[in-house]
Amino acid sequence: MPVTVTRTTVTTTMSSSTGLGSPTIVGTPRALTQPLGLLRLLQLLCTCVAFSLVASVGAWTGPMGNWSMFTWCFCFSVTLIILIVELGGLQARFPLSWRNFPITYACYAALFCLSSSIIYPTTYVQFLSHGRSRDHAIAATAFSCIACVAYATEVAWTRARPGEITGYMATVPGLLKVLETFVACIIFAFISDVSLYQRKPALEWCVAVYAICFILAAVAILLNLGECTNMLPIPFPTFLSGLALLSVLLYATALVLWPLYQFDEKYGGEPWRSRDVSCSRSHNYYVCSWDRRLAVAILTAINLLAYVADLVHSAHLVFVRV
Repeated sequence: MPVTVTRTTVTTTMSSSTGLGSPTIVGTPRALTQPLGLLRLLQLLCTCVAFSLVASVGAWTGPMGNWSMFTWCFCFSVTLIILIVELGGLQARFPLSWRNFPITYACYAALFCLSSSIIYPTTYVQFLSHGRSRDHAIAATAFSCIACVAYATEVAWTRARPGEITGYMATVPGLLKVLETFVACIIFAFISDVSLYQRKPALEWCVAVYAICFILAAVAILLNLGECTNMLPIPFPTFLSGLALLSVLLYATALVLWPLYQFDEKYGGEPWRSRDVSCSRSHNYYVCSWDRRLAVAILTAINLLAYVADLVHSAHLVFVRV
């Protein structure tokens, strides 16, 4: 049976209320006229306009441009699928848990659009010469920001509240799992250059930490989306607490070792950006090695904080009896 989180013993059923936090009416065009349906139409419009503006002038060269184009196309496609499922009343036939999937996707989409809204203008748009391409790129960034706000609003509307029975992914620990895996993916993008850690056991350990914790968090998400939590040999809340504790310990070591071996001269690191040859020359659509190292260090700290918060909330689900 799927994992649910509740603070009461009252069971609830799907409601057709028009409240902001309530599910939209399904299987009818009226689904689009409810607040959540209108919000998803806004998401669909903004992501469609964003990638259309960029594609019309070919303003997506390089890895950063490719990432942004992928983000907008992916978010548009999945949002369209969600609308079709709700319009057709096909939730029961959907292969994943409909109590967990929409909010999980909305959280990922908000983070995707947020990253594109930051990365695209800072690493691509500013290097474009004034003209039609630059104007389209700036407009696409604006629509990306609006889409980010729209997805974040959906998460705020549909997340779990005290007294509600809901899927695990709508709770704070579930949403933190999404953040943890997303940040790990960004870290993997920055360490795609193996020269940043190759032949340094301490740094290779950090890479292993990022991979192990990402896999564990992804497994927890997939178990919920597939409603397979009963397959575990231990209670799922206990599994989550153990996972969070292990991840906190592993990330704590990475938070110490990564900056130490990347920025301390005693351990072969480079403390000054100006000394990095790859950062001294002008580069379009490229992040130099020193900036990559710094970004990974910052993201490691962010993920450690996320795992600490996850541990606190997961332990609360295990030990608090209400």
